[in-house]
Amino acid sequence: MIKVGIIGGAGYTGGELLRILINHPEVEISYVNSKSQVGKPVYATHTDLLGDTELLFSEDLHTNIDVVFLCSGHGESTKFLAANPEFKNIKIIDLSTDFRDQSAGFVYGLAELQREKIKTAQHIANPGCFATSIELALLPLAKAGLVKDAIHISAVTGSTGAGQSLSATSHFSWRNNNISIYKAFTHQHLTEIGMVVNNLQDGFDEAINFIPYRGNFTRGIMANVYTKFEGTLEEAKALYKAYYATHPFVTVADSPIDVKQVVNTNKGILHLEVQNGNLLITSVIDNLTKGASGQAVQNMNLIFGLDEQTGLRLKSVGF
Repeated sequence: MIKVGIIGGAGYTGGELLRILINHPEVEISYVNSKSQVGKPVYATHTDLLGDTELLFSEDLHTNIDVVFLCSGHGESTKFLAANPEFKNIKIIDLSTDFRDQSAGFVYGLAELQREKIKTAQHIANPGCFATSIELALLPLAKAGLVKDAIHISAVTGSTGAGQSLSATSHFSWRNNNISIYKAFTHQHLTEIGMVVNNLQDGFDEAINFIPYRGNFTRGIMANVYTKFEGTLEEAKALYKAYYATHPFVTVADSPIDVKQVVNTNKGILHLEVQNGNLLITSVIDNLTKGASGQAVQNMNLIFGLDEQTGLRLKSVGF
């Protein structure tokens, strides 16, 4: 059994990670660390886990584990490792933004980009949720060297993407029946998206124009990505289906897609259209699973030599 420690288990990504790992056939959860909930049952915070686990939140930080998941807020992972350097000697999967530039020996954990590199990594930087959905839309095109013009993106995310702490734009009364733009052209995930495109298509220097939206739903991301394309729809489909043929979580759909197809799953689904010399790629994922905790477990599976789908054969809500 893989012995797991979780740091920051009271938030959305920590809760989602627990939901997956308590049913993972190869995992034993050694402790769930939380500064704010010490001594309380995990199910007191994550109430849907009532009857599924008797784990308690603790102050435990021992390193007699095989892997630690860092689920605290952005900037906290750097502080945690500075204060607890002994953790650098075990496998780390970090869900914050802190090491997504692949600094400090961290490997960028997008399996559809570099599965083999992940398998031998000691430390993984889990990709961001918007970044995952957008990168899945661009990987085959960039791999073929076909991103020859500016990239244009509009994408909408559910309220869980903002984290569990309340803010003016996450209250139900503001968010419900509402939609808004935030961080237009400046979103923090642009850095890693540019890094990934350049990783595949060296020298790419066109603009990546990204307009993010806050949606009035809880889970899921839909990203609409378009750029100039000289081929046909059939050529685009062949390119994308060939690229993802060996990646079990990504499907290229022939019919239009929607967010409900991926909610509560680790799936990414893509749909392609070619119009007036542009290729439009629609990409849908669940921001908490494929965009965060599910992808983290996918990376753990690869590191420990398991089938990457282990514990992740999850069903969407449907209705």
